[in-house]
Amino acid sequence: MNVLIVQSDTALGGIWQRHMQRQGLAVTLAAGQDAAIAALRAQDYEVLVLDLVLRDGSALAVADFASYRRPEARIVFVTNTSFFSDGSIFSICANAQAFLQADMPPEDLTAMVAHYGARG
Repeated sequence: MNVLIVQSDTALGGIWQRHMQRQGLAVTLAAGQDAAIAALRAQDYEVLVLDLVLRDGSALAVADFASYRRPEARIVFVTNTSFFSDGSIFSICANAQAFLQADMPPEDLTAMVAHYGARG
């Protein structure tokens, strides 16, 4: 399974990436919108782990591009804010599957990614 992590905090993204790789997933880490869109152009991904608050660009622009370029890809949104805590992200992004806190244990995030990736 191919996974794209879009996370501005590359230290945190790297922890997630290494944990997922140990579980047998192929993982690409992108720090912002431009890198994420380049990755989506180059490769198919079953799951995107997408931080809602990116330092470089817009997470919603990445989600919009993913739904155009890779409509089968499922998006797991993560955040460390209360933004979209009302669940409205599921109305805005058709391929949103989950909305999680960024500080969750990496093994829990990996389990969610594996679950949604297997459903695709």
